[in-house]
Amino acid sequence: MRVIACGCEYSGVTTLLDGLYARGRERGFNFHGDDHFSIPDEGNLGLEDQRAMVAMSAVLKERYQRMQLGYHLRVMRNYEDCLFSGFHIEEIVYGERYYYPGLTTVDPMTYEHDIEPDAILIHLHARPEVIRARKAANPHNYNLISDEEIPQLQKEFAELFAASTLSHKVDIDTSDLTQEQLVEAYFEQAEPHLLERDRALL
Repeated sequence: MRVIACGCEYSGVTTLLDGLYARGRERGFNFHGDDHFSIPDEGNLGLEDQRAMVAMSAVLKERYQRMQLGYHLRVMRNYEDCLFSGFHIEEIVYGERYYYPGLTTVDPMTYEHDIEPDAILIHLHARPEVIRARKAANPHNYNLISDEEIPQLQKEFAELFAASTLSHKVDIDTSDLTQEQLVEAYFEQAEPHLLERDRALL
């Protein structure tokens, strides 16, 4: 099962992918997980490397992100089971806004031509007040978003999800869901899109 999950920070992307990874491990699926498309990569880098990543020039950040996307298309091709957080949709929303204003050289939406056809695109969202509450309760070391931006960011993610040419899509409001409920909501909606081998996860 190949999954690309996108949504505003604190919408539940990491929560869902962690839940899918845990279920996969229980049932013999060895998911390749990539949750490092944000700058900095707080999940896989130490504080010194995070600071160095943030300090890079806009030109280097744009080049780094472009290479990240290209490299992970190959990862998706080589692994039947992979979980991507954000990927090209997040890059469109966050890249020019936060990392390299005015320096985009490639439209990340064009990467969809090379995404594996069985990939499932998930859009996660929550009510703005829920996003704000989650942000206040569990701040990241390098928060990207401000409270004022949340409605606009959610709107952009929703529009890009709708515009995506990928065939398999799932849309979930995570506002009132626990991790277990979120995983179940995903499988309920994704069931028609699953390959036969993926049904062991149900």
